[in-house]
Amino acid sequence: MADDLCFFSKDSFIFKAPKKSSLVLRMLVLGFVVVCSVYIYEVCLKQFGFSGKSELFDVEVVEKPCMKPNIELWEVPYVHYPKPKTYSRAECVCNPVRYFAILSMQRSGSGWFETLLNNHTNISSNGEVFSVKVRRSNVSMIIETLDKLYNLDWLSSASKKECTAAVGLKWMLNQGVMQYHEDIVQYFKTKGVSAIFLFRRNLLRRMISVLANSYDRDAKLLNGTHKSHVHSPHEAEILARYKPSINATSLISSLRQVEDMTAKALEYFKSTRHMILYYEDIVKNHTELFDVEDFLRVPQRDLYSRQVKIHKGPLSSQIDNWEEVEKALKGTHYESLLHGDYKK
Repeated sequence: MADDLCFFSKDSFIFKAPKKSSLVLRMLVLGFVVVCSVYIYEVCLKQFGFSGKSELFDVEVVEKPCMKPNIELWEVPYVHYPKPKTYSRAECVCNPVRYFAILSMQRSGSGWFETLLNNHTNISSNGEVFSVKVRRSNVSMIIETLDKLYNLDWLSSASKKECTAAVGLKWMLNQGVMQYHEDIVQYFKTKGVSAIFLFRRNLLRRMISVLANSYDRDAKLLNGTHKSHVHSPHEAEILARYKPSINATSLISSLRQVEDMTAKALEYFKSTRHMILYYEDIVKNHTELFDVEDFLRVPQRDLYSRQVKIHKGPLSSQIDNWEEVEKALKGTHYESLLHGDYKK
């Protein structure tokens, strides 16, 4: 009986198992091979970062993290790697992006300043996004808009797409900034948004620009078209022909109101990362823009704008009731505004 089941030779043992046991053994070996193959396949997918699913198992994809740039510890909250829903950043997916907001007032040079920033290859400033009232109707709408913009999903002529290194917008203080300042400050601090304040030193010149721009909305002096900014000396000359009349009685209170808003804004946002600029300083010294580029952590470049200044020269030639204005400001805190001048 034993001889029927096995025999002994010098070099090896040979077993003759029953046919049923042989089939079971083969199935066990086959199952073991399948399980090992699937395990090895899953490990390879995770190691090389391929996406997809096995037919037998769900494979969790582990994305390859971006190497952090050489930055100081305090900078970490301000460095981002957005993942747009509308396109792929392609080879720039690991290029860090900084978020910023230009906080200013109408006719303070913010339009000109923004064209300078957008002249930089790596900066995208998307204009006066919250000039559309529905976008600032409540805090939820503001946050939704900001999230879309900082995720690089905001489409505008300023969008640099894949290799943007700094993305932001121009935001006027009267467009929800002051009304919802607590929520906006919290958003800036949580999301790592840096604020760039841009103001004018000469508030009387700003007032002239505000009144002239308001007048042109109805008058449309340029062939029936209203333009807040121009790109030719000829167009600038046409718009500068209008000389507004200023209410001398309420002039000081109007100037004080602008000063108060400026002071409140700086107080509200003092806990955020920010810098303060003045239009006149940039006009006199373009190297101020290097400070802005350093602030945004982008390479320094010479920046240019096609915009042409509209109101030039002494204020006495730009105000219709100059004598009244001069009399109202003389001997006051604002007398220096009458003589402040600069060249562009």
